Amino acid sequence: MQEVRCASCNRKLAMGVFQQLSIKCPRCGTLNSLRAHMSPEPECQRAPLKKGSHHGSSN
Repeated sequence: MQEVRCASCNRKLAMGVFQQLSIKCPRCGTLNSLRAHMSPEPECQRAPLKKGSHHGSSN
């Protein structure tokens, strides 16, 4: 679960699992809009280059 705090006054607003959330802080009135990250890792990862690989070189 993820803790949600106000971006302005840091008041704890919620605790839970969400994809998208908009919540108004009752203390300061700031509208907080949040989106959950789909994956903690980058979407596209490159394979390591092998020694002796000549791809992309022009001879």
